[in-house]
Amino acid sequence: MSIGRITRHLLQHHWRRRRDFPPALLARIEQAINAGEATHSGQVRFVVEGALDGAPLFRNQSARERALDVFSHLRIWDTADNNGVLIYLLLADRDVEIVADRGIDTKVGAAGWEKICKEMEADFRTGNFERGVIRGIAAVSRELTAHFPRTGGGTNELPDTPVVL
Repeated sequence: MSIGRITRHLLQHHWRRRRDFPPALLARIEQAINAGEATHSGQVRFVVEGALDGAPLFRNQSARERALDVFSHLRIWDTADNNGVLIYLLLADRDVEIVADRGIDTKVGAAGWEKICKEMEADFRTGNFERGVIRGIAAVSRELTAHFPRTGGGTNELPDTPVVL
């Protein structure tokens, strides 16, 4: 556990998360998820967390481990076709993690998800959070459309609203 990481997380204030992800941007993210889900039967969730605190921080929990916890807590794994996908952003680390249920994960694989994460992180490094998230959602939706195209009406199994932790 590095002092730099602890400091970053402890100094990451809620104002920063609100500045980078204002309500209008969260609404556009929800619209992007909704538009993507119109083309496939998958379920996409976006979660942004400003910083870790308490036990997760002092246990030195990685962004990946935290994303797995969030994936489980939000029950993204509990979709009919095992095609739920979480896009998780830990702002203090500027780290994006994609966690996918086994139905879609076996088709895209770790390298495919990592490529999407790296593209998003490139936008984040320049401060363009909106572009990074919207492009990331579009890329995940393209994968889901390729492997789980929408056929018929279908149901929206999970909320499209972004989660802010």
